[in-house]
Amino acid sequence: MVVYVLALLIGVIAGLRAMTAPAAVSWAASFGLINLEGTWLAFLGYRFTPWIMTVLAIGELIGDQLPTTPSRKTPLPFATRIIVGGLCGGAIAAQSGSFLGGLVAGAAGGVIGTLGGAEGRARLATAFGKDRPAALIEDAVAILGAALIMGAVP
Repeated sequence: MVVYVLALLIGVIAGLRAMTAPAAVSWAASFGLINLEGTWLAFLGYRFTPWIMTVLAIGELIGDQLPTTPSRKTPLPFATRIIVGGLCGGAIAAQSGSFLGGLVAGAAGGVIGTLGGAEGRARLATAFGKDRPAALIEDAVAILGAALIMGAVP
């Protein structure tokens, strides 16, 4: 049951920041916190994958600050967050033999994170009178949340 909760939560992180979740999963796999050997997701633990994912995550964090960045609720970004959440959730659950359950939980978390993150950020931006502080808070929640989730994987 714990792996499904963690899969759901990493999906929520993917809904907040699509590349933060796979970066965290990739680092966890490379450090041996998640065993993906023998699965098609084993590439996440390869030597250079965490670095590549980290560069992509940093790029997303920077891109999110730009005024031209489209809403996460438009079809392509929304679908990306669901797919990435599902894959990351599946990766967390794979070592316990529950890839499909983790995939579903992670995808559901992706929906929750996308919609909830957009609403939470909008409310914070209204409270601050501008978006940048809300975006930075959301970045921090995504990064710290991902680290805590990976640290809790059994």
